Amino acid sequence: MARQCTRQGCVHPAAVTLTYQYARSVAWLDDLTAERDPHAYDLCNQHADRTKPPTGWHLEDRRHRNHVYTATRLAG
Repeated sequence: MARQCTRQGCVHPAAVTLTYQYARSVAWLDDLTAERDPHAYDLCNQHADRTKPPTGWHLEDRRHRNHVYTATRLAG
């Protein structure tokens, strides 16, 4: 069974795991972890993309992104 986004009212599947460390004032966005961690938040892509850290915090986006390139015209 796919995990759902932890944002209240969201019906999208989780794709990203948000973790944080208060002592360092840093938060991380990673690809969805294999297992649910009770100290982390599972987010859908839409909520992960809109995540902003609190003032004075640093957000590190460590997700692996797949880029798809399409040829619109040939070079030459």
